[in-house]
Amino acid sequence: MKRAPLGREDFEAAYEKVAPHIHHTPLLSSRILSELTGFDVRLKAEIFQKTGSYKIRGPLNKFTYLTDEERRRGVICSSAGNHAQGVALAAKIHGIKAVVVMAENATPSKVAATRGYGAEVVLHGTIWDEANEKAKELVRERGLTYVHPFDDLDLIAGQGTVGLEIIRDWPEVDVIVVPIGGGGLISGVAMAVKAFKPSVKIVGVESSGAPAMHDSVRRGALVTLDRVDCIIDGLRVKRVGETTFEVVRRFVDEIVTLPDDKIFEAMVWTMAHTKLVVEGAAAAPVAALLHHLLAAPAGARVVAVLSGGNVNLDQLKGLRWN
Repeated sequence: MKRAPLGREDFEAAYEKVAPHIHHTPLLSSRILSELTGFDVRLKAEIFQKTGSYKIRGPLNKFTYLTDEERRRGVICSSAGNHAQGVALAAKIHGIKAVVVMAENATPSKVAATRGYGAEVVLHGTIWDEANEKAKELVRERGLTYVHPFDDLDLIAGQGTVGLEIIRDWPEVDVIVVPIGGGGLISGVAMAVKAFKPSVKIVGVESSGAPAMHDSVRRGALVTLDRVDCIIDGLRVKRVGETTFEVVRRFVDEIVTLPDDKIFEAMVWTMAHTKLVVEGAAAAPVAALLHHLLAAPAGARVVAVLSGGNVNLDQLKGLRWN
């Protein structure tokens, strides 16, 4: 197991392992976002990634470090949906049996896709934390190898290849805006990017109904939220990871929050104005830009990470937007 912080060699090694099985997703210029914000905005389109999100990157790297015995026993994870698909496909690529525990209210399309990649799906609870407790129970019962969805440095190294691609494709970047659920993506992106260009500002975006990372960083200690008032599955976490908290506290420059309705409006806005289909968590960086929450000089070169495109359209019913 690696130890934080990860350096250039860790992310370069991860990319060598991950690259043969993924798409190098594009950085798309956004004229309208640039005009509205005064920045030079590009969108890192992980919506075009295999499984529809960045989440396949981490398991592809993680599984290369499993022992023969761990591979034989099979793997298990808990997930809101995207990690489930990433683990399922990565396990299929590596010839490993996978079991995935998902919340009972998980997006049906994500459940179906996970099963389609060959994983066994167990539905339990209403939020990730409850599904995760069930996964740990099944580890004890079946002897499966647990794969954490975000608090694992081998996994984080894989997710950080998103940042490595950004810095290689646009070395001039000044700011990168990343959604935060459990913190795995932003931890990887922040360490990878700052290993090559420390001056880049990393900004995280959370739902104000589930500000677990924001509150933890503000208090200087891990916080478990009493309640979560958030229906966006990729952002709906009561407690972030110990590793991700430490990495974010050290490498992330700022965290901003918005309510779910503003993020959903940004989701629809992105579809309407950029013709890109993004899920709720992926729309969070766009929402932060549209609501002018990013403190950066005019003309700053900004990347918004569109983390995934596995949309639950039912969540949009009843929303109003301009």
